[in-house]
Amino acid sequence: MVAAPSTSVESLCVNSIRFLAIDAINKSNSGHPGLPMGCAPMAFALWDKVLKHNPKNPKWFNRDRFVLSAGHGCMLLYALLHLTGYDSVTIEDIKQFRQWGSRTPGHPETFETPGVEVTTGPLGQGISNAVGLAIAEAHLAAKFNKPGCDLVDHYTYVIMGDGCNQEGVSGEAASLAGHLGLGKLIALYDDNHITIDGNTSVSFTEDVLKRYEAYGWHTIHVKDGNTDVAAIAQAIEAAKAVTDKPSLIKVTTTIGYGSPNKANTAGVHGAALGAEEAELTRKALDWSYGEFEVPQDAYDHWRQAISRGEALEATWNASLATYRSQYPAEAAEFERQLRGELPQGWDASLPSFSPEDKGLATRMHSYNALNAFGPNLPELIGGSADLTHSNLTDIKGEASFQKGAEANRYLHFGVREHAMAAIMNGIAYHGSGLIPYGGTFLVFAGYMIGAMRLSALSELGVIYVLTHDSIGLGEDGPTHQPVETLANLRAIPNLLVMRPGDGNETMGAYQVAVTNRKRPTVLALSRQAMANQPGSAAAHVAKGGYILEDSNGTPELILIGTGTELELCTKAAAQLRAEGKNVRVVSMPCVELFEEQDAAYRESVLPAAVRKRVVVEASSSFGWHKYTGFDGACISIDRFGASAPGPVCLEKFGFTVDNVVATAKSLG
Repeated sequence: MVAAPSTSVESLCVNSIRFLAIDAINKSNSGHPGLPMGCAPMAFALWDKVLKHNPKNPKWFNRDRFVLSAGHGCMLLYALLHLTGYDSVTIEDIKQFRQWGSRTPGHPETFETPGVEVTTGPLGQGISNAVGLAIAEAHLAAKFNKPGCDLVDHYTYVIMGDGCNQEGVSGEAASLAGHLGLGKLIALYDDNHITIDGNTSVSFTEDVLKRYEAYGWHTIHVKDGNTDVAAIAQAIEAAKAVTDKPSLIKVTTTIGYGSPNKANTAGVHGAALGAEEAELTRKALDWSYGEFEVPQDAYDHWRQAISRGEALEATWNASLATYRSQYPAEAAEFERQLRGELPQGWDASLPSFSPEDKGLATRMHSYNALNAFGPNLPELIGGSADLTHSNLTDIKGEASFQKGAEANRYLHFGVREHAMAAIMNGIAYHGSGLIPYGGTFLVFAGYMIGAMRLSALSELGVIYVLTHDSIGLGEDGPTHQPVETLANLRAIPNLLVMRPGDGNETMGAYQVAVTNRKRPTVLALSRQAMANQPGSAAAHVAKGGYILEDSNGTPELILIGTGTELELCTKAAAQLRAEGKNVRVVSMPCVELFEEQDAAYRESVLPAAVRKRVVVEASSSFGWHKYTGFDGACISIDRFGASAPGPVCLEKFGFTVDNVVATAKSLG
């Protein structure tokens, strides 16, 4: 039931959110009005009374972070940005909601709209990103804050819905957040009992607060989220007072509040109200203003956020100046990190390898790389999803990030691959120069793919250390053998997929991964050892593909290999040359980088005139035919693997020198 109309400034401010959302969605005839209409009071309570931010500087470091996990309700966020005075969202931008080239896309995109902290829409991702944001804040505070000078001191706030709480990734992330005691993480749960299929009673009847209590969260319930702004604000302040636990505030609301015919129905979730219902809603809420019209009293009140924010930033800048004078070394390190500058010589200790050096698995080369540059790169933070001793992701001497030990930088994510990826995204979203990395088996990228896709979409320099990269892992069998995974990952735009073929290429892959701060990188690493190649070098990896061994003159045959199969190519080439064949071996550690080279370079490596080509990779052939053409061949695996010792699996599936030679000869 709609409460009695009010003409108070507070009511004007709340309803200005609702009607900007209604009007924008009606104009585009597309969108989700229900959430902005129901969440407007909690958004007003948070943004007007609590949130620390500066609309004139969306990137001010010590701002509170706000995450709209229920990203489909993005008109709530766009309305807030506009009303509080962000230059990125004008009234014209509101009118262009969901249109080509607008700064108000159909779900929030951090790379598109200043003031949007994270890209959300896939439910459960935002609250999981928020855990990463809170980890970043806690880590930096523990590392840089000094007595009497809290340089890092901000909260992460989330609005999430029933859908977010049903997604498994949110449970994974919330469980870890409770374990870590992230007291500066506060989530407001929009408890409106409606999803697309109707009332949540058809599928979701658990006691959410009890679940979060079991996770180790502090919980509060605000029973009237439709009108009681004061109760919501009080609940947020009560949550802030609990410093050793994250907090969940359940705010019971009515979806589509104010709509006489559609409120509290699934019909208002994802469809425009329409002109007639919008007019009825105006009458019900005593809103006498036209489309896209915001009363001046509301603007005047909302825009006080500008002066508050500028004062907050000025105070913080003064604190930073004091910090510089008292702790110059720490200040220099802090500001270098914020600028995103890597330390001088961060990779100077990376080793290089010759064929005389012992052949190792690339997961071991990865371990050696992390331990060579990790101590020189203090912004590196990460760990493994409970596979530390298999992924080899630990750095000697680095202790575990835990409650009360947040300055440490090794993260035990637990058996939570999806949350790990989403949390790493959150750390990267924080904008503090931290470089997150995380390890699991390559096959479990299938669990993480939603978050990995968002890493790429949002241009986040996350590093995925994914080991056990083929059927060569052996006895664990087809459930753990990632035959299709590389093809899946290579299909994602802006994601670099690296499969290094020896120690030098592994070092080069890390150099690319660390220096690419706007692209995530997958390091696909082997369990089994391989020889170091005489023609390899870390610097070659940045080209994506290169001539590892050349022929005498124009080649008649090109062998293209990646990872452990690169060694098969070089051994097969030696046999073929002994038989008089003119053979070139090309290493292709990263298809994406090779494709980005100019045409002349690509032609120099893979001349179009050379049509006899063999690709050797213990993975799906999907995507490789671009390089083999109609006259070439793939030695690949286009079925599931088998349980047997790794060498047996490789032999049975044709990954032998003899088969490479025979396949090459079969091309004529």
